[in-house]
This record gives sequence, structure tokens and C-alpha cells, in this order.
Amino acid sequence: MVEHQDETRTAYDGVVDLYASLFADRLETRPFARAMVATFAELVRGTGNLRTADVGCGPGHLTALLHGLGLDAFGLDLSPAMVDHARRAHPALRFDEARMEAMPVEDGALGGVMAHYSMIHTPPGELPAVLAEQVRVLAPGGLFLVSFFGTEGPQPVRFDHKVTPAYSWPADRFAELLSAAGLTPFARLLHDPASERGFLDAHLLARRT
Repeated sequence: MVEHQDETRTAYDGVVDLYASLFADRLETRPFARAMVATFAELVRGTGNLRTADVGCGPGHLTALLHGLGLDAFGLDLSPAMVDHARRAHPALRFDEARMEAMPVEDGALGGVMAHYSMIHTPPGELPAVLAEQVRVLAPGGLFLVSFFGTEGPQPVRFDHKVTPAYSWPADRFAELLSAAGLTPFARLLHDPASERGFLDAHLLARRT
């Protein structure tokens, strides 16, 4: 796990400014994704536990969005350069360097965890351990929103992402992994791609049981 994460961290460290310029306002043109984030935030608020992690937060724009939606949001990212950028861009919010499978959060502390296209670089065999960590930090009844590239085939597909290799997933297979980790998937949104790759955009909402 460490080897591919080192490669991912180095790759994202090298594209911070470009990445931020391309994606900081991207949800303004993505109504479906924006709606899922808003729904997630509303459901987290309903739990009464507003503390929420934006896992793989990148330049911090979605952490700020969650904060604007009424959550006590903080960001975690593997890339120290991304964390530095996020802290400069959003000085009122908390950002920390962390790995998704070893989050600096107490057991059962969070009302929500969001992973917006941040688990796409995790090899399929390592994803269960990453999901188990998200379950560990969620309080019972806490919400998990994961967004990823979807494929209609039966297996995950490795592809050459512009930053570093990534995987697209059949939504059903990803939902099965959530269930195996101790989450109950209850909503999903699949829609036509907004990129030339041709993958579906996939969003799954689940609750810790």
C-alpha cells in the first residue's frame, strides 16, 4: 500500500496549482454531484453530529463547501503540497496530512465522511482496508458519500488518469464493498460522463449500521 501511495503523493505534489485552477470551481458546472453533496450535508446535519471529514480533500474547495453547508468540516490529504495549498486558500478551516487507511480521528467520532473521487487511485485489493477505516471513524448512523468513475462492466478497470493511474468501478461491486465494511448503501446516482474517458460518474450514499 505504501508504494502506490508514495507515487500518488509525489504525483499530486507536482500539480497542485494546475489542479486547483482546474477543479476549485468545478462543481458549479456539475449539478448532479452538487446535489449529492448537498443531500449528504443535509443528512449529516440531521444526525446532530456535524463533524465531517473530507478525505482526499486536495486544494480544500469541497471542505469549504461542506463548511458552507453547515458542517464542522475538516480536510485530510496524502499530499503535503495539497494540504499547504488548502490551508492558504481556506485559513479558517483545518487541514491535515494523512493516509486514508490511518486517519488521525478517534473511533466513532464523525457524523460524516466524504470521499470525492479520492479513492480512485486505490488498487482494488487495498480498498477494503481503506473503507474499514472510514467505518471506524464514523459514529453509528453516520453518513458516507463516495464518488468515483463508474463502469458498466463486471470488474474494476485500471486506466491512465492524468495525474497517476486510477480505477473505475461497477457501482454494484463498490456497493458490495461498502456493505462488507459495515455500511448500508441506500442511495446512488449514476450519470453520463463529463469527460472524454467515457466512464459514468458514480455517487453512493451509505450509513454506518
